[in-house]
Amino acid sequence: MAQVNVEVNGRPYAVGCEDGQETHLQDLAKLFDQQVRQISQDMGQLGDTRLFLMGGLLLADELLDARNRLAALQVEVGRLQADRARVETKAVSALEAAASKIEKLAAEGA
Repeated sequence: MAQVNVEVNGRPYAVGCEDGQETHLQDLAKLFDQQVRQISQDMGQLGDTRLFLMGGLLLADELLDARNRLAALQVEVGRLQADRARVETKAVSALEAAASKIEKLAAEGA
């Protein structure tokens, strides 16, 4: 297990992670630090526990919004795929009808 030193709100923290995940963990810590620093600027120094709670809640809110948007987009993709399938079915039917007419005309002309 790897150990990574991250900084949140100007304080260092040692955090463990799986080997190879160090950069990812540092990126997550930077995102959390930005959130905590923004809260600190907006609301003043509240203490680490309260700042971290607010930061976690705001990130959780963003995550929930992203999940909701993803779910809506998945529904839309499903609808579009169903529409595409209906259009393809109509196109196949139209091509089959056209092929049948062409074969009929060719048979009449022969």
